[in-house]
Amino acid sequence: MMMKPKAKTKKIKYLRQISDLIRNNNRRGMTIIELLVSLVIGIIVTTAAMSLYITEHKQLLVQGSISDMQSSLRAASQELASKIRLAGYKVPDPTMAIRASNTNPDTITIGYDGGIGCGPITINHQMPQTSAELRVDGDISCIEEGDTLYIYDPTTRYGENFICTNVQESAGHLQHNTTNLHESYPVGSQIMRENFFKYYIDATNPAHPNLMIQTGLGAPQIYAENISSLNLSYVMASGAVVDVPPAASLIREVIIRVNARSDQTDSDFQNQYRTRVLTTRVKVRNLGIS
Repeated sequence: MMMKPKAKTKKIKYLRQISDLIRNNNRRGMTIIELLVSLVIGIIVTTAAMSLYITEHKQLLVQGSISDMQSSLRAASQELASKIRLAGYKVPDPTMAIRASNTNPDTITIGYDGGIGCGPITINHQMPQTSAELRVDGDISCIEEGDTLYIYDPTTRYGENFICTNVQESAGHLQHNTTNLHESYPVGSQIMRENFFKYYIDATNPAHPNLMIQTGLGAPQIYAENISSLNLSYVMASGAVVDVPPAASLIREVIIRVNARSDQTDSDFQNQYRTRVLTTRVKVRNLGIS
């Protein structure tokens, strides 16, 4: 069907008007309203992006802090458990195995045989004074200067660590020149190499409490950081659970409860710190053996 010339002319005129309108709008650019709308949209998008970044960054920091806290918690618990399992191994007196103190947080000292390596060694002469050298019977060829040894009197059931400063193998003499002993030990006292490990919480800096370890006569060292509490309970042969055992020989199991907290404060928590608790029960293998 053919379009009438008049209708065709109107259509062409209409299309030209639309084209002119578009061309004029392009020349004028964006209106203030359009600019404001664009600005608001840009602000919303930027705010959302920054909010997402801040949330993800904080979450990353929190996860790192939690990971460090859990690592310290596991390390502390595993160290205590492994040493408690060895407590009392080949010690001459069960009182040397575990020494507990309810110091809030608790303190524990664990002892077991370190292996002298050359057979039994006993004192064959009464010490005239606490600074006197030790005259002994037995093979002392495995002892070297600087070794930390333990002297024990089976009669009084008392003993202590000392550092051997000189070994006279042919004469059978051991010297301890760095310090005097606490008593003059009699004939029959035993010389051995015992391992002693003391664990406690050092809260000198309240913001960063640490689990400390002291080996023998050595200086205390940090074993695990940000450990806020150590609680130890002892299951006795009777089944009773006590905080301080009346006798180490009656201990059958130790319940270890370690509390750790995050290194930095977190405003999302009422007590400011994220915390974790790990409880471990350990059988004491070397006590109560008939």
